[in-house]
Amino acid sequence: MQPAGWAGAARLPPGNLVSEGLGIGSAVADPDPPFALGDGLTGSTQRCITSKWRHQRWRGVRGAARAPVNSGESNTYGALVDRRIIGGRSARSKSLNAAPRGASTAPSAPRAPAPAAPRSAAPEPAVQWVEVGEAGDGQRLDNFLIRTLKGVPKTHVYRIIRSGEVRVNKGRASADTRLARGDSVRLPPVRQALRGEAAGEAPAPPREFPVVHEDEALLVIDKPAGVAVHGGSGVSFGVIEQLRRARPGAAMLELVHRLDKETSGLLIVAKKRQALALLQEQLRQRETGKTYAALVQGSWPARLKVIDVPLHKYLDSEGERRVRATTPEDPEGKRSITLVRVLQRFAGYTLLDVTIKTGRTHQIRVHLAGAGHPIVGDDKYGDFALNKALARGEQPGVPLRFERMFLHARRLSFSHPVQGETLNLEAPLPPACAALLAALPPAADRPEAA
Repeated sequence: MQPAGWAGAARLPPGNLVSEGLGIGSAVADPDPPFALGDGLTGSTQRCITSKWRHQRWRGVRGAARAPVNSGESNTYGALVDRRIIGGRSARSKSLNAAPRGASTAPSAPRAPAPAAPRSAAPEPAVQWVEVGEAGDGQRLDNFLIRTLKGVPKTHVYRIIRSGEVRVNKGRASADTRLARGDSVRLPPVRQALRGEAAGEAPAPPREFPVVHEDEALLVIDKPAGVAVHGGSGVSFGVIEQLRRARPGAAMLELVHRLDKETSGLLIVAKKRQALALLQEQLRQRETGKTYAALVQGSWPARLKVIDVPLHKYLDSEGERRVRATTPEDPEGKRSITLVRVLQRFAGYTLLDVTIKTGRTHQIRVHLAGAGHPIVGDDKYGDFALNKALARGEQPGVPLRFERMFLHARRLSFSHPVQGETLNLEAPLPPACAALLAALPPAADRPEAA
């Protein structure tokens, strides 16, 4: 039997708080608690329920309106009464959530499962055994893995080495283990990604560059201005990444040396590990000849043929890498030698033939600017007002626009790492540089003897 005063409250009409799922605090037609109460509830419990219901109805309680426990209109009690109303008695779940007498107890229809998230069709990684080829002969294990497992973080590479998951000829190996041609390297299951995938970057587009010389050991290209030699420091990709994409069958492509992004000209790329080591050793021993064409502002003094000034590399306030000339007493300074020869003089400009005996960062740019004759178009060490006027085509006496730095690696001499013969390579001036020289008026006065 239901307590007096609660008759007729077993069901709620459609459109009320429960059946429509309205928010707490919405008005309902029946001011009494719309519950069907089962037997076993004491008078104090009923009074508590009534008080809580009125409080929820007029002021709203966060979280009190909940979805029905069972299906059907008759199940309103468990839908609206938060468990906090009645307390923690174990009997409540049986009496409160049960449907009233005579009501249907059929279970509710199961909800349709949410659509599964699409999964990548990429196959799961598996253990691989890789045979070391000529490109990996003599290479450290960690460097071999970093090159082989493209897109895998270095920290993970060192972790799988330390854990013993990487094996060389079925035995454990350390990061500094030197590999030999024919070695078998076990690679554990790791997910590989294209460079920049994690950051959402597009992969490097394949691109070939003008080839000056190529054989089985090395490749020499004519790099255009405005292209970095490799990715990093805010650059997604460079020459080497584009070459690798353009030549997917190449066993190895590695930079032998570097050129600044805005410098054009000859760049060596090794195709064999042995060639890379021997060419870099020639550079360290200063056995190569690298000559640049540079157009500088002003009339270069013919007597200034050798610049032997140490250079100090540092970061400016914005984190940009810069270099300044310093003194021999500076412990951070490195000796830097630049040879200069005048090729041609123009009104307000001088074309120089510059050979570097040491390969310091920004060496030519800093040495020439330190002598009072910055390179035309140099955006770090040059004359900014002149560069801006040239880029806009507003420089008096120059009837065209020039929007790059006039520094070009024009000649390169070195011993072939395999054949031993001397290679003397040249790259012509880029069209923009040649056009600027053709547009400049010659110097009015005859220069002093060079």
